[in-house]
Amino acid sequence: MYPRTKSLGLIIKDNYILLEEQEGKHSKGIGYYYRPIGGTIELGERSDETIVREFYEELGVEIVISRYISCLENIFKIDDDIGHELIQIYIVEFKDKRLYQKENFTVTEGMKVAVAKWVSKDEIISGEKVLYPNGLKDLLEEAF
Repeated sequence: MYPRTKSLGLIIKDNYILLEEQEGKHSKGIGYYYRPIGGTIELGERSDETIVREFYEELGVEIVISRYISCLENIFKIDDDIGHELIQIYIVEFKDKRLYQKENFTVTEGMKVAVAKWVSKDEIISGEKVLYPNGLKDLLEEAF
């Protein structure tokens, strides 16, 4: 298996970040965990195009990219399975500023439906909320 390439977008409102909430087994145990909106870069697609497409597919919203932040390399293990991702991280904004007033967003990925919500940076930094990909918590501490 080869590393997967992904693109994730951070939408920030005050001290909060919009994150998808998921529940299940993850590399740090079992329970709730959070990740930014985004997904796999398709062949021939630029990472900035991916993040725009993913927000539209998953949330049904249009975004504008503010700036590129960094690339993270995430190597993790769940049970006996090893995962390896190269992830482009962007700061993005909603085109429709009224969306910042919404508390929750429905996230649709194929047949899977989840929720995205505003999670405080303090809950992430303290470790109260588990954030993926690995390395993103450190990046948030440095950049914000």
